[in-house]
Amino acid sequence: METEIDAALRRLVATDHPALDGMEDAVLAGLRARREARTGIRMAAIAGIGAVVLGAVAAGPGTSPASAAAPFGGAASLAPSTLLLAER
Repeated sequence: METEIDAALRRLVATDHPALDGMEDAVLAGLRARREARTGIRMAAIAGIGAVVLGAVAAGPGTSPASAAAPFGGAASLAPSTLLLAER
């Protein structure tokens, strides 16, 4: 026994909706656009990290602090008076 509903459902199954034809292409285009957007963000992040690392390497570990000169201390071997006495 076949009713009108069965016949209508068979006709509905047999026909494709026109909007379904372009849906696959639209989904794949959206995925490509998202992937390209993420690639741009990833490249910017890598460039930023590289800049920080390059700056840290260029700054170096730093120099040791300069030692204070003792003008009146015992280590005055280059004082003019000691140089004059060494020649005699």
